[in-house]
Amino acid sequence: MLFGAVFLVLADVVARSLVAPAELPIGVVTALVGAPFFLVVLRRNRRLT
Repeated sequence: MLFGAVFLVLADVVARSLVAPAELPIGVVTALVGAPFFLVVLRRNRRLT
């Protein structure tokens, strides 16, 4: 639970500071991290079954 909150705060900081005058949507940052993580979890589950 705490990890998710910390992750969103860090993603928000990255989204605000990556392109300084503009602001990226936080969903873009979380998707860039979340999609590869999901693929790793999916691949590991296929090996176990």
